[in-house]
Amino acid sequence: MKAATLTEIKNELNMLSQQDLMQLCLRLSRFKKENKELLSYLLFESTHEEGYIESIKNYMDNEFEQINRASFFYIRKSIRKILRHVKKYIRYSQNKETEVELLLYFCKKLQDFNPSIHRSQQILNTFHRQMALVKKIIITLHEDLQYDYKLKLEELNR
Repeated sequence: MKAATLTEIKNELNMLSQQDLMQLCLRLSRFKKENKELLSYLLFESTHEEGYIESIKNYMDNEFEQINRASFFYIRKSIRKILRHVKKYIRYSQNKETEVELLLYFCKKLQDFNPSIHRSQQILNTFHRQMALVKKIIITLHEDLQYDYKLKLEELNR
């Protein structure tokens, strides 16, 4: 089966009634956890972006506490998992400020992590990639926000 283009889907959705749209959304949410998470974000959390950011920060705090510190293999694996989930949550929001805020928090958690990330080149590379990404995104923001986030970025680079 070939998937329809976005334009075709949009045109078809325009012709459906509100009840049919609701049924489609509910059916879509049953098939994949990510669909349900995105729908939950759009319905309940998109209007409260600050609360959404805080909930993801709490998630990161819990995940960083639960990392198995027995070897750097497990640490790297856990950090990649946390980053993968954070990037998924960022995709739901599609807000650059949210992305910068969450990636800065992730980098801060990495920097404060014990044992030091400087003992593993792979984790250090992950840290530097995320910092470079944050710098790129900051440039696209409003000047006032750029200034605030650049201060946070400089604080992390110390």
